[in-house]
Amino acid sequence: MKIAVPKEVWPGERRVALVPETCKKLIDKGIEVAVESGAGESSFFSDDVYREVGAEIGSDVGALFFGADLVLKVQPPTEAEVSLLREGSILLCSLLPSRQIEVVRRLAERKITSLSTDHIPRITRAQSMDTLSSMASIAGYKAVLMAANKLSKYFPMFMTAAGTIFPAKVFVIGAGVAGLQAIATAKRLGAAITATDTRRTVAEQIKSLGAKFVGVDSEEDAQTASGYAKELSAEFYRRQAELIGGQCALSDVVITTALIGGVKAPMLITAEVVRKMQPGSIIVDLAAEGGGNCELSRPGETVVENHVTIMAPLNLPASMPRDASTLFSRNLTSLILTFWQEKEKEFNLDLSDDIIKGAMLTHSGEVVHGPTREALAKG
Repeated sequence: MKIAVPKEVWPGERRVALVPETCKKLIDKGIEVAVESGAGESSFFSDDVYREVGAEIGSDVGALFFGADLVLKVQPPTEAEVSLLREGSILLCSLLPSRQIEVVRRLAERKITSLSTDHIPRITRAQSMDTLSSMASIAGYKAVLMAANKLSKYFPMFMTAAGTIFPAKVFVIGAGVAGLQAIATAKRLGAAITATDTRRTVAEQIKSLGAKFVGVDSEEDAQTASGYAKELSAEFYRRQAELIGGQCALSDVVITTALIGGVKAPMLITAEVVRKMQPGSIIVDLAAEGGGNCELSRPGETVVENHVTIMAPLNLPASMPRDASTLFSRNLTSLILTFWQEKEKEFNLDLSDDIIKGAMLTHSGEVVHGPTREALAKG
């Protein structure tokens, strides 16, 4: 089997799907790996380092795609890249089908088997393959650094001859991987942290990191069987809005990370709430790619409203390309080696396996992912 790793072409994307470390692991298992020349440059992995571990370096993108049984990418393919994929080959990347409906349609038309890492089920045996968690951890970490850099106050408490400076108050909305990493990073910087989540089951995790948990008392189950947050009743959201508004008014920094189903951002901070926040306070909206948790967020931009700075960064993992690439690469390699049959020298596309079934979007000319198929049928 031959794996191809093309250079990412999305604007601002600096990651690469395979780093030399994991290339070597795959090559040692008898898998051929071809990497497009320059694919690792933005994440500081040179062509020479790939050659040293036995990877083939190629500059002909068309030949790279056509000669591959399995193509690995970080971002979804462009229309041009889809046209280069060989019929019957496998594509493994983060596809986010709800945002890439037409790409999924074209993959089916081209008879490409596509596996989307953002749909790998959150089960124990798939934890090492979870790219969403790996990348969310980086986003949570960077969000706190961005806020600390912009805030006009210290994060930690300081006792000086001129008197005491009290710690910054940080409020984290959403305690998934990004939120928990944000809490841990803010704690290391010495902030006083409060956090909330619709899933009360995460309260102990929040407390274990040194933050105070606040939440809405409710009997509603806010978590799906696959581990994601789900939509709740209007009454729950009304009470949650009151809680969030009160906490935002008290906070120096607010970091939002809430996504429903991993992709849809609920509106949690209204313009009215922003108007009641302290001058000089900061909002970092990590849900910007899903539309944003703050009404005033402008995805990809930083704006100032009523003396409150609102940052809505996109693709934060790409701002730490070396470590982000390493983690992403390890996730993909774990999946590949789980289904690699070394004796037969082939990737076992086991359609009965929960991981393959969960991640597969297209196969044999059809869209096999139910929600995506329904979305295509509607429009």
